[in-house]
Amino acid sequence: MKAAVVRAFGEPLVIEDRPDPEPGPGQVRVRVEASGLCHTDIHAARGDWPVKPTPPFVPGHEGVGLVEKLGEGVTHLSVGQRVAVPWLGKACGRCEQCLSGWETLCERQINTGYGCDGGYAEKMLAWADFAQPVPHGVTAFDAAPLTCAGVTTYKALKVAGVRPAQLVAVSGVGGLGHLAVQYAKIAGAQVAAIDVTDEKLELAAELGADVVIDARKDDVAEVLKRYGGAHAAIALAVNEEAFTAVNSGLRRGGKLVMVALPAHGTIQVPIFDTVLNGTSVIGSIVGTRQDLAEVFQLHAAGRTRVIHETRPLASVNESMDDVLRGQVKARIVFDLGVGR
Repeated sequence: MKAAVVRAFGEPLVIEDRPDPEPGPGQVRVRVEASGLCHTDIHAARGDWPVKPTPPFVPGHEGVGLVEKLGEGVTHLSVGQRVAVPWLGKACGRCEQCLSGWETLCERQINTGYGCDGGYAEKMLAWADFAQPVPHGVTAFDAAPLTCAGVTTYKALKVAGVRPAQLVAVSGVGGLGHLAVQYAKIAGAQVAAIDVTDEKLELAAELGADVVIDARKDDVAEVLKRYGGAHAAIALAVNEEAFTAVNSGLRRGGKLVMVALPAHGTIQVPIFDTVLNGTSVIGSIVGTRQDLAEVFQLHAAGRTRVIHETRPLASVNESMDDVLRGQVKARIVFDLGVGR
């Protein structure tokens, strides 16, 4: 099988031939149809974060494909069934976090494309209990971005406790942000979308944003304050200044939900203003299996649109560069099914 491999941090990925992986007990082998390119994959390939993967490894945590082989003990999935393999590759199922519905905070979790090989390959392994069935009618190319970009923003809005008629600021309208706009509208909120490119601001308006803010020329906090301030700000732009800007645009009692992970990123939180205004700063990471099931249900019901472009896996290095340059409208999805 072909796979895109990180041989060393900061170097171009290498397309190489590898033997088909064999599923162990509780695992399945998936013949990958589509695999989304997330900014996290770029951080992984560059070794940006304090906790690093170990090269050589295959990135990718938005892999979607057909179950090809069952490992010992797997009875709830079947060969030929379409599944998605998310960032949460496996959790222990026994700790306080797992037992209280926060499996994404399990300290023993294994992350797809980081702690084990991921979806930038024609075939991959998945733990069957965490391979999410994809509903009929949802294509692999839509399911791939929903597997991370969708569930991550959906969970962030849950964490923020967004309610109808509230103002939600979505900072960064790309692969994640274009879905965050839609989930906020589904929740009945008003949406202020913030970005620095005309194309993404136009996309946000097309998807229902009530206010669009061009951070190149507008004072983000000032504009948000004109509308009373944001009840919640979902920080998706990989830029420290963007976090600070939306934090300053919260209303009293508002919540800044941090999602994007700039390398070595920090922000200054003013203690006096935070205490006086009763604002909160919260971290939100991906979503649980149940969250992803709900994301797929919404899409199957026609409630969301996934904006993506497909490319061959051979374009992986060029594609990563395009993401870093901000030249991708929403999501790149690698097509692994060519010729089959």
